Amino acid sequence: MEDFRHISVLPEEVLAALAPHSGGIYLDGTLGGGGHSGLILQASAPDGVLLGFDRDAAAIAAASQRLAPFGDRARFFHKNFAEIAGALAAEGITGIDGFVLDLGVSSHQLDTGDRGFSFLQDAPLDMRMNPEEGESAADLVNTLPEGELTRIIADYGEERWAKRIASFIVKARATHPITTTFELVDLIKGAIPRAKWEERLHPATRTFQGLRIAVNEELKSLEEGLDALLPLLKKGGRGAVISFHSLEDRIVKNRFRDAATGCTCPKSLPVCVCGRVAAYKVLTGKPIRPGEAEMERNPRSRSARLRVVEKI
Repeated sequence: MEDFRHISVLPEEVLAALAPHSGGIYLDGTLGGGGHSGLILQASAPDGVLLGFDRDAAAIAAASQRLAPFGDRARFFHKNFAEIAGALAAEGITGIDGFVLDLGVSSHQLDTGDRGFSFLQDAPLDMRMNPEEGESAADLVNTLPEGELTRIIADYGEERWAKRIASFIVKARATHPITTTFELVDLIKGAIPRAKWEERLHPATRTFQGLRIAVNEELKSLEEGLDALLPLLKKGGRGAVISFHSLEDRIVKNRFRDAATGCTCPKSLPVCVCGRVAAYKVLTGKPIRPGEAEMERNPRSRSARLRVVEKI
């Protein structure tokens, strides 16, 4: 699995945010190639433990190989991070010292042609992070009502031409199933007037994003994952989440803000009656962004935003 290509985003910033220490238990909910995990294991030597989760079996295999030198300090789970609570309970783990989520699609998934994530390579229209479960992008494109396709492309892809794209898809599938990425790309290009194509953005970018998010239920998984992870943090433990578009970032921002909110009583009351005390502190007023050097080295990092929260 040495060909698993993924450049970890904001590695130094994530390490500084988590401040791993010897004896700590850390969780990487999006293991990928094991980049962030390797840094955490190095920083938490000699006996820090890393729990790595990924729904992609190829990522588990690659990370297992990469992190083999750390022995049993690295443990791997072929699961969606939304399933973390149950998995850790089965292991008898009730608390962690930190977690990192590097959201979205990996470079390896984009660059592996037969996975169907990329609009630049012709491949089966799949997009499943775990190819063994759930419906593929082709399933959605060929079966969903036009209104639901419009909603997915508009809401998840933030594509203003969503209604027209969905209309073109429904018309085309009436004559033959849409089964490849290039078939879908051609439909999208036909739906968006050429004069309206954005200079630095491929016309299929937003539609592919929307379908990928829907196929993998990414936003639901993020909400469930954060709801499971935050209570697991020990006092002083930190959570770091890297998002790549506004939908993800909004969920992270709101979850962290809500966790860090204390009394919610109306200001008109002279004393607190709700009894709520803030158990977390948001450490990033504004998200941390990559520097120019990192963006030049790794163009896919340009839209990355890191937010950090601490259990107090």
